[in-house]
Amino acid sequence: MQPRQDPPEASGGPGRAGRVRAAARAAAAACVLVLGASALAGCAQEASAAPSIQLGTAYVDVPTNTDVTGAYLVIRNNGQADRLMSARTSVGGRVTFRVPARSGGTTMRTVPDIAIPADTLLRLTPNSSHLLITGARPMKGGTQITLTLVFAKGGTMSVVAAVTNPESGGSSYFLN
Repeated sequence: MQPRQDPPEASGGPGRAGRVRAAARAAAAACVLVLGASALAGCAQEASAAPSIQLGTAYVDVPTNTDVTGAYLVIRNNGQADRLMSARTSVGGRVTFRVPARSGGTTMRTVPDIAIPADTLLRLTPNSSHLLITGARPMKGGTQITLTLVFAKGGTMSVVAAVTNPESGGSSYFLN
């Protein structure tokens, strides 16, 4: 007569070990899925965290006989409407905002801020909204200064502005 053998599951043999290994594999696979999903979610957050306001080509005219000059740049807003609240330069002075007194006019008036409409490209040019710099240290053509702009929602951003001389053809309104 042969001795009686218990089924492998009852003795904790290969059947139980197989189930434990299968459970461990399932847990490991679940961890890999969770980590992969977390990584993808992190990538999505990073992409959506890009600033909605982007600053493009900027330039400043060399001041002529006075200490007054204009600063011009491109502002791209890929998000909600915003407002340009203040600005400063790396050469000191005071920065104010100027806009046409009436549509199509050349007479300018000072305003406390500049509206940045949602999903638009706004070009600050001599005959439209722009920055007026007064009392700054001397600026020479061919050099650069930094403009630091403060937006209501977009926060503080800086852009390098070329100092150009429009009388010698050194002014190019926006290369991009």
